[in-house]
Amino acid sequence: MKARVISFTAMMGALGNTLSAISIGLTKAGQVGLDLSHIATFVAAIYGGPYIGFLTGLIGGFAAGIYFGPLSGLGWLGLIGLPFGKSLTGLTTGFLYRMLKVNQRSHPSLFAIPVVLLGYVPECLFTIFYFTVLVPYFFGWFSLSLLIFISIKAWIEIAFMSVLMGALAGNGGFKTFMANFLPMRRDQ
Repeated sequence: MKARVISFTAMMGALGNTLSAISIGLTKAGQVGLDLSHIATFVAAIYGGPYIGFLTGLIGGFAAGIYFGPLSGLGWLGLIGLPFGKSLTGLTTGFLYRMLKVNQRSHPSLFAIPVVLLGYVPECLFTIFYFTVLVPYFFGWFSLSLLIFISIKAWIEIAFMSVLMGALAGNGGFKTFMANFLPMRRDQ
């Protein structure tokens, strides 16, 4: 990796953790809290590609992993599971964005919104697996109401962020700004 790419990934990971810490810190109630860390994950995935999106999600998920892991009773499982889930979103969104060539379309804003929504599906499935298989296996408890509440909250967050990413994907000034950080590939 070039130094610019490493710097960008570290910066987006730090931004993800900062957004996560602030939003969770202000809204946390038990095992649930608003988490806006995926803003950084989506920016990294859209402008840096799937692997940078994966790394940003992984790095940017540590604050949430700490909040909902060791600080909330899920211990090491939360510290590993939450960053991994977030990395799936970065990877999937980056692949979909490139595969569908969203930047080459006449209205990238309209295509970015469903790509971001679809990019979250693997993390959603992992969250279901996490709470229905891993948590009961390692901790001996299961809460369907908690899983439903977390899932609804997450989809509301992702819907909000998809609109934000749609606005950024269609903004020429933001694209130029991002091109100064990362050299854009021709297929992007």
